[in-house]
Amino acid sequence: MNRFLARIFVLSFLASTVVVAYASSGGRARITSRTREPYLGAIVIDADVGTVIFEDHADEVGYPASVIKLMDMLIIQDRIKAGSLHLEDIVTATREAAQIGGTQVFLKEREIFPVEDLLYAIMIQSANDAATALAIHIAGSTTGFVDFMNKRAADLGMEATRFHSVHGLPPSAGGNPDVSTPRDLTRLAREILKYPDVLKYTSTLERGFRGGAFIMRTHDHLLRSVAGCDGLKTGFISAGGFSIVATVQRGGRRIIAVLMGCPTRVGRDKVAAELIEKGFLNLPPLPPPPPPPAPEKHELPVKDTASQCRWIIKVCMLVAGAVVLLVAGIIIGKKKS
Repeated sequence: MNRFLARIFVLSFLASTVVVAYASSGGRARITSRTREPYLGAIVIDADVGTVIFEDHADEVGYPASVIKLMDMLIIQDRIKAGSLHLEDIVTATREAAQIGGTQVFLKEREIFPVEDLLYAIMIQSANDAATALAIHIAGSTTGFVDFMNKRAADLGMEATRFHSVHGLPPSAGGNPDVSTPRDLTRLAREILKYPDVLKYTSTLERGFRGGAFIMRTHDHLLRSVAGCDGLKTGFISAGGFSIVATVQRGGRRIIAVLMGCPTRVGRDKVAAELIEKGFLNLPPLPPPPPPPAPEKHELPVKDTASQCRWIIKVCMLVAGAVVLLVAGIIIGKKKS
């Protein structure tokens, strides 16, 4: 009995500790569930030209969760292209990054990693701590980085998208959730595919972290089950269900499929795979290439009328002179004979 009571006491203590910790952190905001069977909204497009192949409630607003890490990646690629950030740059994990929670690679405060290692972490492991560390390194704060995210979204015409975090976790009490639509996420996906190097991160199934002490494994099951799939990102929170931005390349053609608000992970992957196959079956032919440019015509320069007349007179005089000489030669020849 004493042992039983002791166990009850320990469990009660642990439970109360969790409750206190949860309360002290402000807890999580209550947000309305945005899921529906088989999905809240979906869209499939031709990645090359943006043509919609299939859509169903593509403008329905949902919670993208970790899918928003694609915007993290886009901003980072923009800065690498501009030369203000390099893959070899060293990032120091802050206390905020180390304490972020959720899916992570368990960064410790003041631990250091190159940018590229953390890019693999956010794309393979969907590591919230890695996303936070990169955001603070680039913008000085997560708030500053969120401002970058929303500005870039506005530039892309993602009108229904609002970012409030760098990782996609449910908001803290008093906060707002990240929101987007399937159509908006295709705009983000098309833009990020302008950086083909991103696919080396999104297509990696497994990779060691921290010298191999921690093995990261992808959450994207379509990489193994759908031919030609090489990304891009999955996401999940309880209120938003399971979402995915998938891209597949076959025969030189690429499509993007986005599903949001699926009740189950298995259901999401099944429907996504089906829509991808239908997408390729209904993929319209590419428009014909533009005709080759007409060869340039090299014409004589146009002169004024007076100049043209003088030129014609000169030619006529030359011809007349030649004729006179020819006739004179014939006459002289006859006389000699």
